[in-house]
Amino acid sequence: MGTLGLGTTLAQAQVAYPTRPLTLVVPQTVGGTNDIVGRVVAHKLGEVLGTGAIVDNRPGAGGNIGTQYVARGPKDGYTLLVTISSSQAINPALYRNPGFDPVKDFVPVAMIGSVPNVLLVNPSFAARTFGDFLSLARRKDAQYQYASAGNGTLNHLLGEMLNEMAGVSLQHVPYKGIAPALNDVLGGQLPIVFASLPSSLAHIKAGRLRALAVSGAKRTPVLPDVPAIAEAVPGYEGTLWIGLFAPAGVAPAVVRTLQDGMRKTMAAQDLREKLDQQGVEIAAPTSTDQFAAQLRSDLAKWEKIVKASRAEVD
Repeated sequence: MGTLGLGTTLAQAQVAYPTRPLTLVVPQTVGGTNDIVGRVVAHKLGEVLGTGAIVDNRPGAGGNIGTQYVARGPKDGYTLLVTISSSQAINPALYRNPGFDPVKDFVPVAMIGSVPNVLLVNPSFAARTFGDFLSLARRKDAQYQYASAGNGTLNHLLGEMLNEMAGVSLQHVPYKGIAPALNDVLGGQLPIVFASLPSSLAHIKAGRLRALAVSGAKRTPVLPDVPAIAEAVPGYEGTLWIGLFAPAGVAPAVVRTLQDGMRKTMAAQDLREKLDQQGVEIAAPTSTDQFAAQLRSDLAKWEKIVKASRAEVD
């Protein structure tokens, strides 16, 4: 075979993507929003591309461990990151060295959607409304603890924001993931937790947890009778977005294939129904530049909030 023929064969081999299953790394524990959404998206994306896709949970350090794994991993487009804004946009301000650069180390592929967090209490808790909750929490002798998925997570900072903006003094108790945090609130070991809607909706519907308010700027259609915190605390807002990223260095043609696959994936009616049932507001299709601009905007926003709350993780 001549040099030209060899070059053509190599080029064709490089273009042939994908030829095997993808791995979507979720840097959070099983049962959280990112895991729930990631599995739905992986299943459909694998169907669309015809190769299948699996989820690999690599939790730890607020999402840093799994994020580092993808950033330092192969640049062939087979190992991708499904992550949430608390890891990608908040951790750089919280950690002295998160081990990755959210802008330089990744290529934004597709925004998947966003969800509010819910302020939840054990049904035995005295407050039945958010107004009742504020009245109790504002007492001078109030000493209420709230659980979160870990130091530096969005549901941690939502509590810090509420402390500052509502004049309360909730005490933070971090867990290694939202599932164990929810379990302790369900069991009555702690009274309060901020949790994303997908990770807590089944408990809310079953009456195992009481939803007092949502963290978005407005109410969610999934829980229309539950007020937004902003209705009582003007300016309060904190939603969680979920997105798909490839490590920097992946070939542009591979990124385009992934983006085309994600457009088809997110347009699938069965996927949209599943995510809608979980309270996920599906994002409109975005370009790499649009998603990158959103990330940069959120990095600046959360840096200010982290500094104001004086939250920091070594």
